[in-house]
Amino acid sequence: MSKKDTPRIVVNGKVGQVDATKVPRYAGPATFARLPEIDDVSDIDLAIIGIPFDTGVSYRPGARFGPQHVRESSRLLRPYNPAVGVSPFEKYQVADAGDIAVNPFDLQEAISDIERGSRDVHERAKRIISIGGDHTIALPLLRTMAAKHGPISVIHFDAHLDTWDTYFGAEYTHGTPFRRASEEGLIDREGSMHVGIRGPLYSSKDLSQDADLGFEIFSSIEFEDIGLLGAIEKIHARVENRPVYVSIDIDVLDPAHAPGTGTPEAGGLTSRELLAIIRSFKTLNIVGADVVEVAPAYDHAEITGIAASHVIFELLCAM
Repeated sequence: MSKKDTPRIVVNGKVGQVDATKVPRYAGPATFARLPEIDDVSDIDLAIIGIPFDTGVSYRPGARFGPQHVRESSRLLRPYNPAVGVSPFEKYQVADAGDIAVNPFDLQEAISDIERGSRDVHERAKRIISIGGDHTIALPLLRTMAAKHGPISVIHFDAHLDTWDTYFGAEYTHGTPFRRASEEGLIDREGSMHVGIRGPLYSSKDLSQDADLGFEIFSSIEFEDIGLLGAIEKIHARVENRPVYVSIDIDVLDPAHAPGTGTPEAGGLTSRELLAIIRSFKTLNIVGADVVEVAPAYDHAEITGIAASHVIFELLCAM
């Protein structure tokens, strides 16, 4: 079946998913949620872009294969979200913008590739959600967002702070993007937060230095103490009505819910908890988002890919 002949659901002039009553979900194009490609539609409200890059990893590689794995795992996503009563593809034109071609051998050039590619997509779409790739990609994406919105509140879901200074002397890795972003003035230091932090650190100085960079830390231990509703209230109180960028390392989830990642840590959130928090973001001014660190080589039965695809679906519903 040619792309031109692929039957799609069209409502209110918005071109949506491949019609699952005519093409089984395991067949047809492997775009995110089987949505149209960006060149096949116009007036795009939100674009999904893949960034297959993992040159910045410090432990297990493989996140360069994350975007396509998440797309494959998104085939079962249906157009109506009963949890929030929204049919996003009927109200907004959402499209898959494909992948940004990234230099796998030169990390600095790759960062420039990502910034340039994301700006190009942003010229065609009002908002973007990126699929990584390792967490290094957050830095060039925040440069793109800040160029349009100024310093942005960052809600960073992760097991790790990602505000370390260097690793083996390298200033740009998946463990440093938010330090560099803070140093470059990209983040709002009064409204940014890490969520889900856990596990051993190198030193207590990691915490004090992180605070100096403008982040409030909301750990998994505190999450357990105050519960889901308390967590939602705490996050919203920190962000208020600022422009928000949501950056989600899939390892914020416990390895039981997301084994396919490069630096797993025990004691994380459940997928149900993370999805509930994201649903509460419908009242926030989300200007962009990413989901990173899905490494399919360590996944089982698409557990991690499915979790990531549902996270992205909830993000686009909230946006």
